[in-house]
Amino acid sequence: MLRLATFFAALALTGHCLADAPKYDVVIRNGTIYDGTGGKSFVGDVAIKNDTVAAVGKISGKGRNEIDATGMAVSPGFINMLSWAEDTLLYDGRSQSDIRQGVTLEIFGEGDSPGPLNEKMKRDAVAGQKDIHFDVEWTTLGQFLDYLAARGVSPNIASFVGATTVRIHEIGFQNRPPTPAELDRMRGLVRQAMEEGALGVGSSLIYAPAFFAKTDELVELCKVASKYNGIYISHMRSEGNRLLESADELIDISRRAHIPAEIYHIKAAGQSNWGKMDALIAKIEAARKSGLKITADMYTYTAAETGLDAAMPPWVQEGGLSQWIRRLRDPEIRQRVKVEMDSPSDKWENFFLAAGSPDKIILCGFKNPTLKPLTGKTLAEIAKLRGKSPEETAMDMVIEDGSRVDTVYFLMDEKNVRKEIQVPWISFGSDAGSMAPEGPFLKSHPHPRAYGNFARVVGKYSRDEQLLTLEQAVHRLSGLPAQNLHLKKRGVLKRGNFADVVVFDPAHIQDHATYEQPQQFATGVLHVFVNGVQVIKDGEHTGAMPGRVVRGAGWKGH
Repeated sequence: MLRLATFFAALALTGHCLADAPKYDVVIRNGTIYDGTGGKSFVGDVAIKNDTVAAVGKISGKGRNEIDATGMAVSPGFINMLSWAEDTLLYDGRSQSDIRQGVTLEIFGEGDSPGPLNEKMKRDAVAGQKDIHFDVEWTTLGQFLDYLAARGVSPNIASFVGATTVRIHEIGFQNRPPTPAELDRMRGLVRQAMEEGALGVGSSLIYAPAFFAKTDELVELCKVASKYNGIYISHMRSEGNRLLESADELIDISRRAHIPAEIYHIKAAGQSNWGKMDALIAKIEAARKSGLKITADMYTYTAAETGLDAAMPPWVQEGGLSQWIRRLRDPEIRQRVKVEMDSPSDKWENFFLAAGSPDKIILCGFKNPTLKPLTGKTLAEIAKLRGKSPEETAMDMVIEDGSRVDTVYFLMDEKNVRKEIQVPWISFGSDAGSMAPEGPFLKSHPHPRAYGNFARVVGKYSRDEQLLTLEQAVHRLSGLPAQNLHLKKRGVLKRGNFADVVVFDPAHIQDHATYEQPQQFATGVLHVFVNGVQVIKDGEHTGAMPGRVVRGAGWKGH
């Protein structure tokens, strides 16, 4: 009897221990849940088991890690629709400036993508490196994504295949249409990228050699992506003088290729074009009502960042960087370029004129160490220092730096930015890398959007200016882009989805980066989980790098 009593006592104790054992890895309790759908928020709990959201609501089971989120917002991870973090993540996989804002997915591929590459493209990629140096150990887009994830990254990563990259692969930097054989190979490259998990085709049509691609060429590439449920996403041919005509081209491509289309960083560039924003929105609304899936993304600032290539006509850039520099050394060509830089035109996108004056153009990233002291100065300031015209100075900068020179242009109207933020089909992208105020990142002067774009949506524009509710802001940062990209199990907090989760303080989330002092982290994000692993804890990086490749619907893997 004694042995039997001991047995039952032990059994009862075991049952009691099992009942008390943690059921979940993490339970975030008593937060206000913004689930990413745009629906009304509610107070509740979120449970995480392995890499998955195990439950949302009132949760009785315990977690190995319990987080009290009383008074805090709990949301899906944010999606950066336009990221240039490929290089920065190769150097530092922590993705500090974005992950500290709650960004858990970086989307690459604005015209240029990290693959497919041929041998010359690989050599050019190494030669063109500025402050971050690495070997190009991949060839295809899929290989790059796998390579980057294997090195270790904190956020998830995904990419479009760049129409420019595909064009350079087959045609180089020449101003001509592809031959039938070249176009067939370009289609094949898109097909391969889609089967490797690309989200669709991305273009950037103001820049040479993308500028040289005609509409029919883009339609043919998009027809391939459409078969794999991909989308077309574009920095349109003009964001200024031919803004509305360029939107017509994007809509035409969408209709002819039977593909959803998105406008990168929607804007009206140049003061003379600011009044076109209402017409642009109306045009897109009409296309949407006709049955087309047209969307857009934006960054929350009045200045763009690109290069001095956007200040000079495309013809002078034909043949690539070396030919561009060679031409800029020719006195007759320099004079012709100067005249065109100073002349309004509908034939190319002239950011030199669109900015209004050289004191609204900041040179923010050089390759040549001897030019580094000029970082952060305006083109007007540098021209004055050198005793030359701003146009001549811009040409000299390209020659001396051996690059297009990273450049900030003040182009947009804050009233239009506020208007766009209220449009329900516009999501958000930084159009920047993800970095930290340390190491080689300190050698450049980035646009503040690299550190503040997403916190700015939630803090400045939702909480402070009340242009959209917090439910709407979170949806536009998570559920909407996931839906537009056809992503499975991402973008919404619900049982069975991947556990990309953000806990932030809605009363205090804030961007701090400015044009004068851009390298300042945003604050107010307390905890971030990527695939169930905690990357940000109490506002600080844990060092974890659980990021994965997120692949499009055409992926032929397992």
